[in-house]
Amino acid sequence: MLLDNFILFLEIMLINIVLSGDNAVVIALASKNLPVEQRKKAIWWGAFGAIALRLVLTIVAVAVLDLPYIQAIGALLLLWIAVKLLIDDEGESNVREASTLGKAVGTIILADFVMSLDNVLAIAAKANGHIGVIILGIGLSIPIIIWGSTLVMNLLQKFPILVYLGAGILGYTAGEMLIKDDKIGVYLGHGTLHTLLPILAAAFVIVAGLVKKLASPGRRA
Repeated sequence: MLLDNFILFLEIMLINIVLSGDNAVVIALASKNLPVEQRKKAIWWGAFGAIALRLVLTIVAVAVLDLPYIQAIGALLLLWIAVKLLIDDEGESNVREASTLGKAVGTIILADFVMSLDNVLAIAAKANGHIGVIILGIGLSIPIIIWGSTLVMNLLQKFPILVYLGAGILGYTAGEMLIKDDKIGVYLGHGTLHTLLPILAAAFVIVAGLVKKLASPGRRA
């Protein structure tokens, strides 16, 4: 029994490590323009808030994911978040630090909630009712998320062009979510469109960000 619980714990940890990749990108994109002291707070509060929400969502995953069109709605919301992160990155930082920090943390938590919709059911099913193992496995992924987001943020500071790559990754994830939706996926999840849709979603995010940047006279070239 102890060995089974340990293996179960490792499996849940592995799922969360995979999930933490996209989460690290969101945290880095949402907080990269904050002052250093605000940036650290955004990373910590965003990571803890996202993990807490993911834990709650995992426990009620079956009820949430059985709702019709929930993943399709989440996909559209994630597309909006990705484009907004690009647009905000090109804007002037004229908002007060406190409100900017709150906005960054809110974006992190909302995006993680959306991206977790199609993954938490796997965790809930894998845990088979072992709430303690779920809490431990998800909780221990916090350091991984914080370390990963710090690494990604440092790369974004050195190579600003990677902001578009990060936003594109979120767009790609949104396309995958749309395909996996039970109601919409039956029309989109087969053949060439199955492969192209995530790529098209990523391209849409990047192009939308570039168009908005070029069309706004007050933004940097």
